[in-house]
Amino acid sequence: MKFYQNWTGCMCERGTERGKFFPVEVPGNIQYDYAVANNWGDLMYSDTSRRFRTIEDNYWVYRTELDFTLREGERAVFVAEGIDYIFDIILDGEVLLSYEGMYTRTEVDITDKAKKGSVLEVLIHPHPKKPGSYEIIKEETIRSAASQCCKAPSVYGWDWNPINLISGIWKPAYVETRGVNYIEACEPFYDLSEDRTLAKVRFETKCKGDVTYTVTDMDGKVVYEGTAPEFELKNVELWWCNGQGTPYLYSWTAKSSDDEKSGRIGFRTLRLVRNTGAEEEPYGNPKSRYNAPITVELNGRRIFSKGSNWVNPDRFFGRITKDQYYALLKLAKDANMNLLRLWGGSGLKKAEFYDYCDEMGIMLLQEFMLACNNYEGTPHYLKVLEQEATGVVRELRRHPSIAIWCGGNELFNNWSGMDDQSHATRLLNKICYENDFKRPFIPTSPITGMAHGSYAFEDDGDKQVYEIFQKAHNTAYTEFGVAGCASLENLRKIIPEDELFPIGETKSWIYHHGLQAHGPIRWLSLPIVRKYFGMEQSIEELIERSQWMQCEGYKAIFEEARRQWPYCSMVMNWCYNEPWITAANNSLVSYPADPKPAYYAVKDSLRNTIPSARFAKFNWQNGENFTAQIWYLNDANETVSDTITIVIELDGKEYELLTWNTGDVEARTNKLGPAVNFILPSCENASEMTLRLVSANGNTNSYRLKYDYKGEHKNLRMLNV
Repeated sequence: MKFYQNWTGCMCERGTERGKFFPVEVPGNIQYDYAVANNWGDLMYSDTSRRFRTIEDNYWVYRTELDFTLREGERAVFVAEGIDYIFDIILDGEVLLSYEGMYTRTEVDITDKAKKGSVLEVLIHPHPKKPGSYEIIKEETIRSAASQCCKAPSVYGWDWNPINLISGIWKPAYVETRGVNYIEACEPFYDLSEDRTLAKVRFETKCKGDVTYTVTDMDGKVVYEGTAPEFELKNVELWWCNGQGTPYLYSWTAKSSDDEKSGRIGFRTLRLVRNTGAEEEPYGNPKSRYNAPITVELNGRRIFSKGSNWVNPDRFFGRITKDQYYALLKLAKDANMNLLRLWGGSGLKKAEFYDYCDEMGIMLLQEFMLACNNYEGTPHYLKVLEQEATGVVRELRRHPSIAIWCGGNELFNNWSGMDDQSHATRLLNKICYENDFKRPFIPTSPITGMAHGSYAFEDDGDKQVYEIFQKAHNTAYTEFGVAGCASLENLRKIIPEDELFPIGETKSWIYHHGLQAHGPIRWLSLPIVRKYFGMEQSIEELIERSQWMQCEGYKAIFEEARRQWPYCSMVMNWCYNEPWITAANNSLVSYPADPKPAYYAVKDSLRNTIPSARFAKFNWQNGENFTAQIWYLNDANETVSDTITIVIELDGKEYELLTWNTGDVEARTNKLGPAVNFILPSCENASEMTLRLVSANGNTNSYRLKYDYKGEHKNLRMLNV
């Protein structure tokens, strides 16, 4: 039985002291509790959270007077599923365990030392900071200080997240009483026959007594029951990702006379294979490294992986609830995503997150807790990394949603300085092979063939995303971004009214990453927005323009990546969500789970079957020849056919350009159709135009583009009309 305790907490400058105790949440983050207890106010508003910088080098204590009942023959164990980060577990003044790490479950048998009313404390040490790195880093980020620890690097600051060094009991903690026949461990493994219809199941269980296993299908029908830990299941249903079939899950229980464990099994095969068209690259001899395989083959079927980069849905990740996870993951599923990259900077998630991904058919590219640093292979660091990574792999390998293990984010880039010989990534490869050898592993993202960037609607060479990605030749786009402003409602939650407009380099805009001190760059992208629209006259006008460009920029990139299938097989923008309200961001969903207009644009572009247009740019003017290639994109597992009518809407008038009967578009293929050409007429009062691809099957797609009237032009022949 589990006995959850009532906790209080305190802050102290040294580990031997105890300060004033205050109420705390478990799971939670003690710095948040301290701020609440001391009436800091709205931690989202302006730069209030900067106050956390004043307490980041202190010790913290959780305290409880134990309350549990122990029956004859039982043992009492204090279980902490996750404590962040360096800590001691102390019972009545005696240190029972000292530990470094936050992802590995810790257990301490307290049977012979504890009694009802005994004082249990968890003493958390100051946050680790690499010596010599902290003092020289700018105010907005100290991420290099994290390069010798396994904390989530984003808490040291990122370009959308403030420095927010948190710690605490961030996962459940309790006293568990255990009988003689307690099930210490129970995990199912399986092998599928070549045709994937027969599953050979094997339970690895640690229990002194007999254990009875029961497996049921999704209808609750028992498909196996018995004491044999190895058995066969015939005609099994397979687990599929979103858009490709049902994410079928079998349920299991293992029961002894004293205990019961339960879980689920998703039967599937998954591997990474060479991208079509990449087999001969590089050309010529002698050949060197080729593009890394990155096409997901699920149950023998090559699929196009489409999704986004997930970051923590809250700065205080100990306070994240299953409802927060569900709301965001349901939005991802509804947006036709089948893969999320769990970016290494945000660390690992709670158990409910992975359960929901299993249920929704969302595959995961799971990175370890390394990002944008040179993680030197010192003996201490490698010891902690091995301990933490091993615990992570053993905990998560049971989830069918875990598709790919990855060493971390941008480790082989020049600012990180790591490479194939770095001990940290070699160690992670070893751990994954020894504990989960069937699942693919890549050392970092990106690697050869893959791409990160760009991160704005337009680059420094005045190239829009249309041109950038149409000229790109990559097997996967695992990070890219187009910024968009937050809604006015959200801006008012973080920026005082007197700072809101006109926009200036004020503390609130800077702290919430809309602007950067000493220059109007960062995610608001003011110079780019003003280039196409001129100076905004209101904050509402800026928001509308910024969000419009984000919508069209993301549609252009996602659909272009899909058009490059099968050479390109993966597309994920930076980023999906955000851990607090940012003034502007590349995110599709604002904090906490508020879809931006770009979310709906991407949702449309990721539908399994859509017509798609490739054109040159965002802004057009009268007299120009608007030209577009028309495609039909089919990610579905069946052949489709459609009739597409191409229409331009301008100044209240519709111009029907042509109709295309697609014929058969085979499963998981794209088809190139006709090109349209249209000399844009003069419309003095128009400021935008819409290209619509009207689908007879209901899969209509549209693009909202900028139209600039540049004075009268001689009437020219309307092509395709």
